[in-house]
Amino acid sequence: MSETILFEQQGSIGTLTFNRPAVYNAMNPDLVLALRDQLMALQANAALRVLVIKGAGKAFLAGGDVGLFHQRRETIADEVKQMGDALHDGIIALRTLPFPVIAQIHGAVAGAGLSVALACDFAIAADNAHFTTAYARIGVSPDGGSTFFLPRLVGMRKAAELIMLSETLTAIQAAEFGLVNRVVPGDQLDGEVGSLAARLAAGPTQAYARAKLLLNQSLNTPIRQHLDDEIDAFAACARTDDFKEGVTAFIEKRAARFNGC
Repeated sequence: MSETILFEQQGSIGTLTFNRPAVYNAMNPDLVLALRDQLMALQANAALRVLVIKGAGKAFLAGGDVGLFHQRRETIADEVKQMGDALHDGIIALRTLPFPVIAQIHGAVAGAGLSVALACDFAIAADNAHFTTAYARIGVSPDGGSTFFLPRLVGMRKAAELIMLSETLTAIQAAEFGLVNRVVPGDQLDGEVGSLAARLAAGPTQAYARAKLLLNQSLNTPIRQHLDDEIDAFAACARTDDFKEGVTAFIEKRAARFNGC
């Protein structure tokens, strides 16, 4: 596995770290391929119940490697399709992981880095984080799913503003627009994410997986089909040990002890 992506697992919680800190974790072909391969591999990790994604050094992920783009500016248009396809395979893998994914955000979040953050189920930001789509600044349209996720989160008009003007948002502004769940002081970021990850890891894993699937399809499925899919998912959850434990704990007025089965 490439050293541009690090992965470790402690119990049921995994942590994936972008590891090009000298360039604020900017994406080069090696990192994109490693991200895709790692996320695809995690699809089959039956022991994993939560994934945290974060960046090494001073930033979460500062988008594409503009220095590399400049070096290859005469040929990059011929190379970008392969790199983009790998990135998009990674985004699809991220959205379809059968457990919650938390973006742990600090420092710069730009371009495809913002797309990765938007593709996660939760986003917790340090108060020093700053966000920009960035693409218009270098004369390209977005990739990585920004034009898919942003209209769903902030509406079409605000999405157009964020993409075409490429202005920088503070962490507080990002929270106000719904791009992140909450903002915490930088020295509390690890603890806040760790607490959320532990809470999710102790939750009903199969229910989370089915809820995530329903959320993914919610804006594209006709309402009758979506309602049918909802009750099918509910019925499937009702066959699990976690459901039996959940209703028993409710009646007994105690905290449920879910095992993910």
